[in-house]
Amino acid sequence: MTSAYPSISGQFLINGEWIAGKRVTAVTNPAILTEVVGEVALCSKQDVGQAIDAAQAAFPGWAGTSAEKRAALIKEASSQLAAIIEESVPLFVRENGKVLVEAKKDLLRCVEIMSKGADALVAWWKTESIPGGQMVQIRRRPRGVTAVISPWNSPMILTFKRVIPAILAGNTVVVKPATDCPLTVLSSLRVVAAHLPPGVINIVTGSGALVGEQICSDPRVRAIAFTGSTETGKRIMGMSAGTVKKLYMELGGNDPALILPDAILDEAAIERIRMGILRAAGQVCSAIKRVYVHESRYEEFMTKLKREFQRMIVGNGMQPDAMMGPINNKAQYDFVTGLIERTREAGAHVQTLGNKLEKETWENGYFLLPSIVTGVSQASELVRAEQFGPVIPVIPYSDQEEVIAMANDTEFGLRASIWTANQQLAEALADRLDAGAVFFNNHTIFQDLHLDFPGLKESGLSRETAWCGIDLFADTYGFAN
Repeated sequence: MTSAYPSISGQFLINGEWIAGKRVTAVTNPAILTEVVGEVALCSKQDVGQAIDAAQAAFPGWAGTSAEKRAALIKEASSQLAAIIEESVPLFVRENGKVLVEAKKDLLRCVEIMSKGADALVAWWKTESIPGGQMVQIRRRPRGVTAVISPWNSPMILTFKRVIPAILAGNTVVVKPATDCPLTVLSSLRVVAAHLPPGVINIVTGSGALVGEQICSDPRVRAIAFTGSTETGKRIMGMSAGTVKKLYMELGGNDPALILPDAILDEAAIERIRMGILRAAGQVCSAIKRVYVHESRYEEFMTKLKREFQRMIVGNGMQPDAMMGPINNKAQYDFVTGLIERTREAGAHVQTLGNKLEKETWENGYFLLPSIVTGVSQASELVRAEQFGPVIPVIPYSDQEEVIAMANDTEFGLRASIWTANQQLAEALADRLDAGAVFFNNHTIFQDLHLDFPGLKESGLSRETAWCGIDLFADTYGFAN
């Protein structure tokens, strides 16, 4: 072990105790494949069982803690986490591959999630009375042991957006981070857990099949928050059905961007489109994954998008000049490169653009230059799939009805965007798109963390919330005479 390893390397957390894993595997830097960033423990069935035991034992005491006290403890932890962000950013970049500015933004949002969630809790937790002749109160209570299974692509935000609301609501949690990118999650949750009673936060790492299956099947786990692929989400639903667990799922996406005839395609708009496609090397559930351009603007759009893609500098995220980092892991790298190759073999035109930051070390990382693909149809694999990489198909269309039909022709329904000078038209078309959220002249995330809109169809299972997600992790019940 080297001094570069984080202090939590190879460890997991049960009942307030950090335990060294008997079996571990390396976490490598996707930008420097020869660099081992740290180790991740491969927990056993016994470890997982003990984590659930600890969460179950800690639940009555934590559930009985006042909302005010829970909020105060999370506020204290957020201040301490904020103080170590600068030292956490390099670890996150090295294990995940994001560029520096993206990594820091994610960590800052985690602190914001804690602070805003704590502020929202006390107001939401108060008993509400329903006017009328009968005394009826709406009251809140936590559900119990809650499992949080988080992904490798945006592990910090997508872990904290589940863990923090769950514990604020009075639940105890068992967290299962992604094996490819667990270290910053572990080191950050270590700060949070230190402010809470033992057993409120427990963390187990390792095989998704072993750890995930046991968590989902255990009857003591009453709720599961999962972010990941739709196929894995379906398996979790099946495993959870036996005990009718509450499920909150953010699953896959195949987001369309609709460029209408009157779209404003100035430099700022094209940059927003590029960011919507290539943020985190395209490894974002709600990234633009299909672009439909009206035929009257097609040539202009293609010229401008190619110019914007050509500006991209791809390299190690630790270097300030890098605008886009590598793919996070070998399995995803192989999938994306295979998808591109199959698309090319099917007769599509694949134009690869951008610049290599360090050509001499390019092959020692999972780097891909961004590509724009034309000559594909609605039936093409690239158009149907969630590519999760820096490659985008662009398809011309002739009329509004055609583009709405193509945009909705997918099993996914996470996000969409409409690019037009006419907001009234955008609102009318948004009503017809199968998406949990539709953006107007942008394709991004909600800046206000109080807002959380689920995907439709096979993109998710939950509901919108105005309370930082706290209401997704608690039950409301009526008290009446």
